[in-house]
Amino acid sequence: MISQKPNLVDIPIADIMQKYSGMVYRLAYARTKNKADTEDLFQEVFLRCLKSNPQFNSDEHCKAWLIRVTVNCGKNLLTSMWRKKVVLTEKALEGFVGNDKDTLWDGKSEAFYAVMKLPEKYRIVIHLHYYEDYSVAEIGKILNRKESTVKTQLHRARELLKQELKGDYDYV
Repeated sequence: MISQKPNLVDIPIADIMQKYSGMVYRLAYARTKNKADTEDLFQEVFLRCLKSNPQFNSDEHCKAWLIRVTVNCGKNLLTSMWRKKVVLTEKALEGFVGNDKDTLWDGKSEAFYAVMKLPEKYRIVIHLHYYEDYSVAEIGKILNRKESTVKTQLHRARELLKQELKGDYDYV
């Protein structure tokens, strides 16, 4: 008996970028918390997509692939030797025009600021659960974590958010 391969869809990179660029950018920003690294990460994700030209079973498969690549590239960026050895001071940053807080956080809610203050492992699960509408099981598969770990991280993140927001948002 010959097994059939699932129907693979060849989605043009331009369509992928148009559909998922916002999601990848938001996830990259949740991972790095700074505009320059976010843009580097964003570029790296779509460059990898272009180079590898993956075949997807569906839009959900494509979205999951992009999330996984974004998380992995973010991990590589955050654990790079350059990042461990270089310490940027306020004086070194004075020459840059604009401030991430002014450009990216302008008009954001207090809840957004509270989420961005969370440790990275909590920011990612909060982002995937509330912004991308993934279930705990789906987040576990995407991040290669047990469902119980994801549930615990969501619970702890919610508790930290409640403390940070001091009861302003009871639905968190």
